[in-house]
Amino acid sequence: MANPVRPHLVCYDIRCPKRLARVHRFLKKRAVPLQYSVFLVRLNREQRGWLLQQLERLIDARADDVRVYPLPQKPDWCALGKPLWEEGMLLDGVELPPVQR
Repeated sequence: MANPVRPHLVCYDIRCPKRLARVHRFLKKRAVPLQYSVFLVRLNREQRGWLLQQLERLIDARADDVRVYPLPQKPDWCALGKPLWEEGMLLDGVELPPVQR
């Protein structure tokens, strides 16, 4: 597959509450929130480029910080505390892996 879809973490630190709300709403429509400012989304390279372009329009690059980290196809998740998601949850039609505790 020339342009594979793979999971990505999208993380942000937005200084202005108004911009923060816009970025959060934008990502919540397209990704699964893992924490307040961390989202999980499945993207190919073209989709990642589009996502970054859209986010760039919503932020102030001088004050805000947005990062997109590609992950392996089957991340080895570990977590403490509250579960990240229910067992059997799907993201874009793909079952999310169980979280090791």
